[in-house]
Amino acid sequence: MSDAALGSASEEVTIAGSLPDLADDYRRIRGEVERGILPLATSVDGRQFTFQASLHQLQLQTGGYVVLEGEGDRRLGQVLTMRPDSASAADLGLDAAKSSILIRFARGEGVILDGDSRPFHDAYARPAETSEVDAWLIRLRPDRSVLTIGDLLLAPGVAATLDSGGFNRHSFMCGQSGSGKTYSLGLVLERLLLGTSLRMVILDPNSDYVHLSEVRESADPAVAAEYAAAASAVAVWQNDPGATHRLHLQFTDIDSAAQAAVFGLDPIRDREEYAALAGILAASEKGRQVISGLDALLSSDNPDIRRLGLRAANLGVFDWSIWSGGRGRSLVDELEEPTTRCLVIDLGSLDTLQEQRLISETVLSTFWRNRSRRQPCLIVIDEAHNVCPSQPADAVASLATNYASLIAAEGRKFGLYLLTSTQRPQKVHDEVLSQCDNLLLMRMNSEADIGHLREAFSFVPAGLIERATTFRQGESLVAGKFVPHPTYVRFGQRLSREGGADIPTSWAVTHGQ
Repeated sequence: MSDAALGSASEEVTIAGSLPDLADDYRRIRGEVERGILPLATSVDGRQFTFQASLHQLQLQTGGYVVLEGEGDRRLGQVLTMRPDSASAADLGLDAAKSSILIRFARGEGVILDGDSRPFHDAYARPAETSEVDAWLIRLRPDRSVLTIGDLLLAPGVAATLDSGGFNRHSFMCGQSGSGKTYSLGLVLERLLLGTSLRMVILDPNSDYVHLSEVRESADPAVAAEYAAAASAVAVWQNDPGATHRLHLQFTDIDSAAQAAVFGLDPIRDREEYAALAGILAASEKGRQVISGLDALLSSDNPDIRRLGLRAANLGVFDWSIWSGGRGRSLVDELEEPTTRCLVIDLGSLDTLQEQRLISETVLSTFWRNRSRRQPCLIVIDEAHNVCPSQPADAVASLATNYASLIAAEGRKFGLYLLTSTQRPQKVHDEVLSQCDNLLLMRMNSEADIGHLREAFSFVPAGLIERATTFRQGESLVAGKFVPHPTYVRFGQRLSREGGADIPTSWAVTHGQ
């Protein structure tokens, strides 16, 4: 081998042997620089701020509270977005020997919640103490009742409260299966019972709230006694022979559009049968009973009435269990002249989906018909994608959706407030969703749903909505008129028993056990 070749081989060995040392030096220098990045914030308007922070032992997080200290001032803020970023050491002004090193750090934006509203630069940002957040929220509490629903997720020990007066706006609650939505909605309803005198009517499709008046055995005795007194105003109407309040209607209780929809009648296409139905109902209103049931329809001398009877027989309308036959107090009587403050309508106790839709339509149309009374009421619609869907499945569902949309658009000035809840926000009618000023968002993994909510609730910082994919059970984003600012909460313990429950998974056992 030539001397030149030997020299080249020797140089390669020397360089190769130094690579681990160079890598160690690179990592050490980068770590030192990254750890040295200070958490500093700047604001050019005194309302919003940008910040940087080291990724090492990072204490700031999206939705969390920070104290910004600088120039003799102290401000309370909230982080709205945060993301990893990087820059070369040269961009950070380091010496040439380190200029090729890539430095990683956190960058984000936030909003000023309290303090001096002047612009500032390079204020030191640190996580807020629990006492600092609590003191600020206490100063903001209104004179009216506040409803404690749990703790702030990112300020443990600070009570999460809702301003009861904020329920004079429409509210939207959503969360996928397993997020704790049903449990948490029950807790909100409990707090409304305890802390307000607001009337409530609850459309309950899964029998989840039928035990709203029953206190858990584990509840604190003093609190249980207080709640029991408030919950004595809860009445459950259900389709059960032993029920205290039977979920019944008279056919004449429902409006004319719903009557025709039940029979699948079109006033133009089915004009003879439509006219026959109108004649029967007009006679009933004058106290003359023209027909007494399906048999009378089928045996009528009037061919149009007989055709109406055949239609009713084919649809099974007269077999529905909701018809009172003139016996007892009907649901519409209770809606128009309430005897209790909180009415739970157990739709889950009904035999058919058609009956559930008709009851829902009747509730909404009755409130809209009597809106001029201006009697405040919170109308709770659980599984709202079934009651007011974006694409109604039939004429009755279409009518219910229309009344829900009218109440959403104009009901507030008459004292009619909606609280709609769903697992499927994209399936709820846009007019209902767009009119909601309050949001309770629990875990949602669907990016499509998150995008839909981000667009519908544009007043909520997008960065806060996006974190909903990481929520654990019982965690929620709360925003709107019933809180001073959008924040994350962890719901607390309910006082009442839960209704519907999952089927036991006793079948999921290892074979042979």
